[in-house]
Amino acid sequence: MKPFMDKEFLLSTESARKLFHSYAENVPILDYHCHISPQEIAEDRHFENITQVWLGGDHYKWRQMRSNGVEEKYITGDASDREKFQKWAETLAKLIGNPLYHWSHLELQRYFGYTGHLNGDTAEEVWTLCNAKLQSPEMSCRNIIKRSGVTLICTTDDPVDSLEWHQKIKDDPTFDVQVLPAWRPDKAMNLEKPDYTDYLAKLSKVSGVEIKTFADLKAALVKRMDFFASMGCSVSDHGLEYVMYAPADDATVEKIFADRLAGKKLSRQEEVTFKTAYMLFVGREYHKRGWVMQLHYGCKRDNNTLMYNKLGPDTGYDCINNYAPSSETADFLNALNATDELPKTILYSLNPNDNEAIGTILGCFQNSDAIGKIQQGSAWWFNDHKTGMTNQMISLANLGMLSNFVGMLTDSRSFLSYTRHEYFRRILCELLGTWVENGEYPDDWKQLEEIVKGVSYNNAVRYFGFDLKQV
Repeated sequence: MKPFMDKEFLLSTESARKLFHSYAENVPILDYHCHISPQEIAEDRHFENITQVWLGGDHYKWRQMRSNGVEEKYITGDASDREKFQKWAETLAKLIGNPLYHWSHLELQRYFGYTGHLNGDTAEEVWTLCNAKLQSPEMSCRNIIKRSGVTLICTTDDPVDSLEWHQKIKDDPTFDVQVLPAWRPDKAMNLEKPDYTDYLAKLSKVSGVEIKTFADLKAALVKRMDFFASMGCSVSDHGLEYVMYAPADDATVEKIFADRLAGKKLSRQEEVTFKTAYMLFVGREYHKRGWVMQLHYGCKRDNNTLMYNKLGPDTGYDCINNYAPSSETADFLNALNATDELPKTILYSLNPNDNEAIGTILGCFQNSDAIGKIQQGSAWWFNDHKTGMTNQMISLANLGMLSNFVGMLTDSRSFLSYTRHEYFRRILCELLGTWVENGEYPDDWKQLEEIVKGVSYNNAVRYFGFDLKQV
């Protein structure tokens, strides 16, 4: 029997162990998409206890606690932090086969030096140990980032954001990790939302453009893109139900927008038509600026109306949307490509059944503009477990070029989530090592080193064009 999560965790062959320990283990981390707070970085927050680090805002854990029958007061309610931690510890012990089990224990090992296993019986021991460690200066937000080997972070920021915290970080010479904004303009697109006109009022104020038409909206967004670019932004991100394509002329789109501002209820087709025009507009702007466009799609959000009314969005009630037509994704990209305005693009679908479709779409639009211009994003959200990551990389290797993959991102609100990169790299090295051991790829260690370091770090440095050195 193998030891529990020792240094050879997930590495079953000699080749896998060599690939990880020689090439992947100590490579830096480029976190090009996450949801951590720039304010907490700027203020160098110290967490009072492990519950604040682990359970505050982590809907991955909340879902599993609910699956274990835990009362909501111990999840998002008014129970004490110690009580919430106890319920999480009791839940974790049952999560055999779930990535949260591995992630949690990697975090305990790497940041707190705890090599046991957390359950209801060991909860007090772990609570005491972690809370004592969290009092150390080395466990502030900034120091966690530094000790994790992170060189650059892209946060997720709305067009109306002031980016004041990014500016404070940039102006602070004592912190040398780059923290850049990433443009997330979903609220400007989602005209079906009841608060849409309220949002437009905010956008009008910060942009100085009174928004009465779709042309005005585009002008306001361009001004905000200019501001974001001045703050170092070169990455966009979109959360879509699916990649839509229903083109229409300008007059049709303007009428849809005018009807929405007049308070008229729009049809589903009108929504899709507007969002298509919106996405084509921003895609062309990204191409002009050399920005990367990330498209996250395939999620059906906020399915539990009862709990949504109590807790709001992003609280653990989302699921996979099975409707993500590859034909519309291809048509959307083709519409941009037809006028040579297709930016570098990363496609993420929440539905693992879309892996092969994405793999075939990539090959339609690759060219010499960039190595791997169109990327399949890493296994996302409900797929970022061992099986999901392995399947995504196998599919990408089968249909495209795994060697040019931009690799893992944290996509997290937790400062301890950088161990997910280690988890990913172990899975990558296990996969490549298996192919070497099976005689499916030669033991060409020079080439293998380039592949492993590329997928772990270098490819992302090159692809995004960040001011970082490759390793």
